[in-house]
Amino acid sequence: MSSHLGNSWDKYLDQEFSKPYFDDIRKFLLEEYKNHVVYPPKDKILAAFANTPYEDVKVVIIGQDPYHGAHQANGLCFSVEEGVECPPSLKNIYKALEYDLGIPPTENGDLSGWAKQGVLLLNTTLTVREATPLSHSKRGWERFTDEVIKMLNDREKPMVFMLWGNNAKQKAKLVTNKNHLVLTSVHPSPLSFYHGFLECKHFSKANDFLISKGENPIDWAKRGIRD
Repeated sequence: MSSHLGNSWDKYLDQEFSKPYFDDIRKFLLEEYKNHVVYPPKDKILAAFANTPYEDVKVVIIGQDPYHGAHQANGLCFSVEEGVECPPSLKNIYKALEYDLGIPPTENGDLSGWAKQGVLLLNTTLTVREATPLSHSKRGWERFTDEVIKMLNDREKPMVFMLWGNNAKQKAKLVTNKNHLVLTSVHPSPLSFYHGFLECKHFSKANDFLISKGENPIDWAKRGIRD
């Protein structure tokens, strides 16, 4: 895993990459990738940061851990590569987007178009063993992503945090800067989708907040290359 991103995240994350706990993450991943099938590919573990520089972040969406099926995880939470069938959670996100803003669902599950506009698509845990959800939890990634949230919280420029599901909601306590907006909801998985996610209207609320702060809103219809 290369820890050099080539953008502003390098100066913020270098301090984490040099800490003993991150050495433990590296050692763990070396064994996991050697002995098991692990997602996402090594070169995409830090894709969320590579696609959305620190100063460009407008919205933070926090997922749980990467998709654990073949060819799905690409380093951006809830996103898959173009041409890969949308997983159930992503289909539900698209349903909520249509309910909120009238943007029709698409078969394209690539969310890089959001990332390029300033949506940091961050999982709480950045890797997972095939077919074994949460298999890489409590291995250090939670500490790393906590530190990322703290770094973003320290920024004065306003941003929106979308926390979906119990794991993501645990990050709310780290957002103490009153310049930012925190939106919480149940997870978009089929198990909880109809218990409040469909009607949460986080997409319009985020844009209303950004506009009120003099920022350009997110074009949520622009998801991937084909949109």
